[in-house]
Amino acid sequence: MATQIFVNLPVKDLNESVDFFTQLGFTFNPKFTDETATCMIVSDTIFVMLLTEAKFKTFTPKEICDATKSTEVLVCLSVESRGKVDDMVRKAVAAGGTTYNEPQDHGFMYAHGFQDLDSHIWELVYMEPSAVNQE
Repeated sequence: MATQIFVNLPVKDLNESVDFFTQLGFTFNPKFTDETATCMIVSDTIFVMLLTEAKFKTFTPKEICDATKSTEVLVCLSVESRGKVDDMVRKAVAAGGTTYNEPQDHGFMYAHGFQDLDSHIWELVYMEPSAVNQE
């Protein structure tokens, strides 16, 4: 079995967060969803657990980071084209998210990102296949 990653993020309003990410095209696993949490499917091996702040607090003795003031994690997803980067950022802003910087074009790599409703930063990156392949 391939290694899977489950990123856990605290959210202020679970229903609003589900609506936001649904507008970006993500789906959710109902087996791992209740009124306190949901499992957002990113790929076959990548999942994001959106947890109410109260639920998130049961997993850590530390304070929850205020993402409007500090950054604890940058979630970076690769996508299949430059257009997909721009399209997802556009959808995120239309759904209530914000951008935090301008697109970055490094020739072999194109990146842009958004902040979700809780100010978590999501970076999107497209890399030219020749830059990724080391053969």
